[in-house]
Amino acid sequence: MDQSNVHLPMQKCFNGCEVKTLSDIELIAVILNTGTSGKNVINLAADVYNKCRGLHGIRKSGLRELAMLKGVGFAKAVRIQCALEMGRRITNGKNIGEIIDTPYKVWKYLLPHSSCLPQEEFMVINLNNRNQVLKFSSISRGTVTQTIIHPREIFREAIKESASSIIVAHNHPSGSLKPSEEDLRATKRLMNAGEIVGIPLLDHLIVCEDSFLSMKEEGYL
Repeated sequence: MDQSNVHLPMQKCFNGCEVKTLSDIELIAVILNTGTSGKNVINLAADVYNKCRGLHGIRKSGLRELAMLKGVGFAKAVRIQCALEMGRRITNGKNIGEIIDTPYKVWKYLLPHSSCLPQEEFMVINLNNRNQVLKFSSISRGTVTQTIIHPREIFREAIKESASSIIVAHNHPSGSLKPSEEDLRATKRLMNAGEIVGIPLLDHLIVCEDSFLSMKEEGYL
């Protein structure tokens, strides 16, 4: 096995290069750490990258799906997903206190969490009276076609956080931004519940990786 470039990414960093200068494949190689018999770690990383069609494909892949790739196995698959999860948590956590006062800002705020989700997921952002984020929560995951929500689940955290208002959102894995009848009924229920508890629903967004729909802007709310 050719070992000449097995530790190239690490060696680059030892020699003074910053991690951010590494290519996608080199980053994967560092996470994998070792290659296999007959294939060095760079080539293995390139295989993973190409078979998954890039970093977005790797993020969308399940743990066992990654583990089944030749040369990866369960331990390496866990390391890959742990690295992705760390990035997701850092991205989500750093935005507490951010002001989100337009649908576009809401979409950009949610994008690190919502992109590449294989199922519908219902998300809630609790805001103070300045539209600053108090807390972000993922309330439920549904099937590929629907998510089941209840107002008490949505407003429990809002009441606990003394939120002044909330914004809710869910993703459509299909890429369609058209609201379903259940989307519209759920929005109406949450709007009515918000009026009762004194925590208004400011908007309900349907989000995809490259766009979004605001129920408020479209006149549904």
